[in-house]
Order: sequence, then C-alpha cells, then structure tokens
Amino acid sequence: MIPANNGFLSQDFTIEEQTSRTYRMDFDKLNIRGFTDEQAAVAQAIYKIINTERYQYIIYSWDYGIELKDLYGEPISFVLPEIKRRIEEALTHDSRIESVDSFDFNVTGKTVRTTFTARTIYGDIIAERAVNF
Repeated sequence: MIPANNGFLSQDFTIEEQTSRTYRMDFDKLNIRGFTDEQAAVAQAIYKIINTERYQYIIYSWDYGIELKDLYGEPISFVLPEIKRRIEEALTHDSRIESVDSFDFNVTGKTVRTTFTARTIYGDIIAERAVNF
C-alpha cells in the first residue's frame, strides 16, 4: 500500500555538508591534542584509512579502511595494480577526496613503498604507504 501524499516529500530540504573539523593527532608524540580542519584533517583521514585494515575492527564500518592483508605472498605483478586499485577505492569513499593519482612504486625486497597524490576539495595531498608482501 502506498501512503497518501501529505506534502512531506514535496517539502524543501537543505543539505549541509558536515564540517571536516576533527581532533588533531600528533603522530610524533603519540597523542591527540587540539583540533584540525580542512586540508590537514583530510591528510589525517588519509593516513588513518590507508593504515586501517578493512573488516578487521568492529568499531569501523565495512566501507572504512583498506584491504591489504590478502596481498601477502602474492607475486609483485599482482600486488602493484591491486595496491593502486585498493588505495583509490578506500580513499574515494571520503567525499572530500575527488580522485587519487600519480602513483609511484618502489620495490625493495619484499616491501612495496607507494607514493600517490590525493586530489581533495582543499587541494592536493601527497601520501605514502609501505606494504610487505
């Protein structure tokens, strides 16, 4: 049964974007002090997303984090394009990040160090992540 139109759906709504203001994490002193906003907040979010294994922690939704655990032991020819795809997928869930590109891979032994640029609404952010495979 379809409810009668009582005018609810025809009302004007205003959609407001949530602020990016958040607590500032000091990675050197390993504490949280003060607040940060805009580009610094997005850089912090990028760090947290690419360093959180998806599905590992019940506190985060299944859309948060990155899947890297299953790459251990895989051949490098499989690992490199997968890291690129997974970083793009993980970061573009955040509405402040428009795209991710300029990937550069440095393979040393069993470690892949990936550097990339996240194009955000506040400007470009260069980030990196190392993965052992």
